[in-house]
Amino acid sequence: MILSRRALIGTGLPALGWAASGVAVIAMPTVARAAPLPPAEGDMALGSPKAPVQVVEYASLSCSHCAHWNNDVFPAFKKQFIDTGKVRYVFREYLTQPYEFAAAGYLLARRVGPARYFEVIDAIFRQQTAIFESEDLWGGLLKIGKSFGLTEAQFTAALEDKKALDAVNARITKAGERDQIEVTPTFFVNGERIEGGQPIEIFAAAIAKATPKTGPKPAAAPKSAAKPAKG
Repeated sequence: MILSRRALIGTGLPALGWAASGVAVIAMPTVARAAPLPPAEGDMALGSPKAPVQVVEYASLSCSHCAHWNNDVFPAFKKQFIDTGKVRYVFREYLTQPYEFAAAGYLLARRVGPARYFEVIDAIFRQQTAIFESEDLWGGLLKIGKSFGLTEAQFTAALEDKKALDAVNARITKAGERDQIEVTPTFFVNGERIEGGQPIEIFAAAIAKATPKTGPKPAAAPKSAAKPAKG
């Protein structure tokens, strides 16, 4: 899974072929932890840091199931949970075949910058199928890079950034060791693992379960009347 700079740049990406290989998984949520995941190097997040529920997603830009969830479920998820302050959403990068495409997409998003990172991720997911079908992976990403104001030279420089690529590799290695990621997308809702691109109803139930219950405190039991002093 570790990606070398030579493999990424030397192939120019197009020769990798067009078929993505995200893992198709239909699984019900299973408890993995009882608390939010601690911060990790490279986390990108949306929503209030004070939100009562943390949702972490591990996704790959070359995973068709991740693209489906981003395109068809995430807009409603964002409106219902992130924009309302109920959820702090954390995105963590992962790689599936073709690894070079996913890594290059992340390098591009990082180069465009934190303010527009999620816009780049969304653009890649939404154009993923068309790019794969074109068999011009490099050209597809270059087109997206140009749409965010990068020149071809800047785009190429981003993909030749060895330090940035090493950081991607390090994050992937740690994710596998720390959170035992085996499929994409994988989510953690306050530590509860959900595997696969599940419908929003699954997340609504998990978020409701994880949300601290609030309400008026029960009234204190009345104190017993003091006994009259003996005289």
